[in-house]
Amino acid sequence: MCQLMDPATTTAPMQNDCETESSSLWSWWPSWSPTSMSLLKTAESKILACIQNNIWARFVTLPSQDRIWTLSVNKAASKPAEQASKTPLVMVHGFGGGVGLWIRNLDALSCSRTVHAFDLLGFGRSSRPHFPSEAAKAEEQFVNSIEQWRQSVGVENMILLGHSLGGYLATSYAIQHPSRVSHLILVDPWGFPERAKPQTNESQDTEVVKRMSPPRWVKVIASVVSLFNPLAVIRAAGPWGPGLVNRFRPDFKRKFEDLFDDDTMTQYIYHCNAQNPSGEVGFRAMSETLGWAKRPMLQRVHLLPPSMPVSMLYGARSWVDSSSGDRVTEIRGQAHTRVLLINHASHNVHADEPEQFNQVVEEICQSVD
Repeated sequence: MCQLMDPATTTAPMQNDCETESSSLWSWWPSWSPTSMSLLKTAESKILACIQNNIWARFVTLPSQDRIWTLSVNKAASKPAEQASKTPLVMVHGFGGGVGLWIRNLDALSCSRTVHAFDLLGFGRSSRPHFPSEAAKAEEQFVNSIEQWRQSVGVENMILLGHSLGGYLATSYAIQHPSRVSHLILVDPWGFPERAKPQTNESQDTEVVKRMSPPRWVKVIASVVSLFNPLAVIRAAGPWGPGLVNRFRPDFKRKFEDLFDDDTMTQYIYHCNAQNPSGEVGFRAMSETLGWAKRPMLQRVHLLPPSMPVSMLYGARSWVDSSSGDRVTEIRGQAHTRVLLINHASHNVHADEPEQFNQVVEEICQSVD
């Protein structure tokens, strides 16, 4: 099991490491829900104690004064200049997640190059500003924050990896800032396919493709997303919220049970999402009922530079349909696009099969430099 780290020796001094303030509109939530940014910080610290390589954790302040919680991880190398010269890997988490969910990947992937991971604006420990209700504007706010983060950190070029919602936003970023992306890695990306149209009588004879049924937690979220913010049920449950996460996401405890013999990971997930909603408001603005994107990425993927390498990794047991990857290959051509299935993995590919995931991502990184 992991031991709690000593911040004085494992991280660089943090600048203004205070908690992100809640807006007055939602200031009453902590009195009902057993959560706070301080509790989130505590849960995350226990997770980050597992990292063996050098880690620098800090808030990166954007021109808007919003702050992005950021981890930079690298290994003390005999030739630090050689490691510093390699293109960094930037990892973008999915909906409702945070940097802690990369715990099985950060050490392995930072052995040969620096790895940056950050909490998306509106999620985790990052600032939680207002998001517009229009899909295009909400997406633009996410993408602009990633570009401002890049400028603030001083990254010139990057291997950009995004999981789920992070994959959608990473693709949008690569379309708008192609010169900054050396290779785009999409892991079980959300928001690519167009919403299926209702079948007509004429299409009843068409062959029906069987798909894996979404897990129960996906159906629960889908049932409330059209009426409320997607994770409103966690906040509405108040003191029963942590138990609700344990009940509907027991898989998170199982995925990390060799690292933690308690509820560390589900507590982390709870505290990430029991705060005042912000990023999920942006997500709701971008999504249709049942989680379809209002602006499907398949309609825009042709805007990626034809020469930009794109690798799409799907869990073989995921509820996300990997046929979108095949469609991307058809649109862009096979020369610079490839689709890989990770055996035995579900949606959280990086946590389900970390060794295989890390090996594939490392090979991709080595192909860059």
